Amino acid sequence: MKLLRYGAAGHEKPAILDSNGQIRDLSAIIDDIAGATLEPESLNRLRQLNTDSLPIIPATERIGACVGRIGKFICIGLNYADHAAESNLPVPSEPVVCGKWTSAVVGPNDDVRIPRGSQKTDWEVELGVVIGKGGSYIEEADALSHVAGYCVVNDVSEREYQIERGGTWDKGKGCDTFGPIGPWLVTADDIPDPQKLSLWLEVDGKRYQNGNTSTMIFNVAQIVSYLSRFMSLQPGDVISTGTPPGVGMGQKPEPVYLRAGQTMRLGIEGLGEQQQRTVAA
Repeated sequence: MKLLRYGAAGHEKPAILDSNGQIRDLSAIIDDIAGATLEPESLNRLRQLNTDSLPIIPATERIGACVGRIGKFICIGLNYADHAAESNLPVPSEPVVCGKWTSAVVGPNDDVRIPRGSQKTDWEVELGVVIGKGGSYIEEADALSHVAGYCVVNDVSEREYQIERGGTWDKGKGCDTFGPIGPWLVTADDIPDPQKLSLWLEVDGKRYQNGNTSTMIFNVAQIVSYLSRFMSLQPGDVISTGTPPGVGMGQKPEPVYLRAGQTMRLGIEGLGEQQQRTVAA
């Protein structure tokens, strides 16, 4: 299934994409793509629906983030060895974990705001993992059964704030609009192997990132199991699993960063595409 949310920001409604690519309203069935709706039993009920009987939503409607009321938005850093190399950082022996504030979440095609005074706003296409079954101390062998589905995430990052200003990475990750999610939440049954997905990103038509989740240092099952040792994972939590090489910070001979008036376009095999315009905050 491909689940999504549509409508004005802050007032999104739940929907499903039918087999013909039409958006069908789910408002009479569920209140949102969030929380308990993402648990296995609820998703199984949605799979039984006759989508042809649901109201069609015009394709002109704004698409919001594919998950609502996100409890935790967790980022995994340096999870591709070649990205660690371009960042001049060692390959980690354990997953690098930081937070992205939920106030950063926007729709997949909403504007991304360059923070005031920022000189080093960067892009990162990433596989997003959405938790469906909560738990703590999850065994790696059982970890994928806790995943409701997958989505595209642009982990927009301000490198000066992240690396040069002291403290943790979080303040460079969580600026408003730095978390486009979607367009769809593709349920896990439609993604048999999350470690075989191509992902890419372009800025103004130039391809900067071309990667595959097969080259992750820590795979999805390992990440879910690892995080559950330090926090309970809950339905609707989002994990952004790291980016392949090609970020602006790693460009040679000089880094390339975003400025207002540019267009990012990115996607992951089977999970859809995003497109954002950059604007001044």
